[in-house]
Amino acid sequence: MKRTLWLIAVASIIAASAAFAANKSKSEAAFDRLASLKGEWTGEAFGMKTTLIYTLTANGSALMEQCRPEKGHEMITMFTIDGEHLIATHYCSAKNQPQMATPVITDAQKPLVFSLIRVTGLKSADDFHNTGLTVIQEDNDHLTQEWSYQSGGKTGKNIFHFTRVRPGAS
Repeated sequence: MKRTLWLIAVASIIAASAAFAANKSKSEAAFDRLASLKGEWTGEAFGMKTTLIYTLTANGSALMEQCRPEKGHEMITMFTIDGEHLIATHYCSAKNQPQMATPVITDAQKPLVFSLIRVTGLKSADDFHNTGLTVIQEDNDHLTQEWSYQSGGKTGKNIFHFTRVRPGAS
C-alpha cells in the first residue's frame, strides 16, 4: 500500500510539473531559451577578441549579458519579460541606453528580433545608437548577434559570432 501511495505521489508531481511547463506563455518559453545562454562565450567584435558572460539575476527574472572586448569598454544588456514581449535594455559604451522589444512572441524557437522603443542618454539624434538586435541561437554552443545602428543620419548593421567556452551554473 505504501508503495502504491508513493507511486501515486510521484506521478502527481510529474503531472503537475508537465502541466506547469505547458502553461508557460510563449514569452516565458522564449526567455527560458535565452537564459540557456548562461555561461561564457568568445568571439570577435570589431576585429578584437570579445567575451560575453550571461548571468541570471533578480531571482531569475533578468538575464544579464556582459560584453567584454579585449580592448575598450564593457557594455551590459539586460533581457526581461514584459507580457507577451521580451525587452532588451543595452547600456552602451557610447553612453546611451537603447531599449528594444520583440513583437508578440508567437514561436519561442525562432530568433529573437528586438526593435528600438526609445533611447535614453542620447545627446543628439545624430549620435551613435543601436536601433535593433537579433539574437540567433544556432545550437547550444553557437550564437550570432546582429546589431543595427544609426549614426550621423546613416544606418548600418554589425554581425558577431560567438562560441560557448563554459556553460553557466544551473
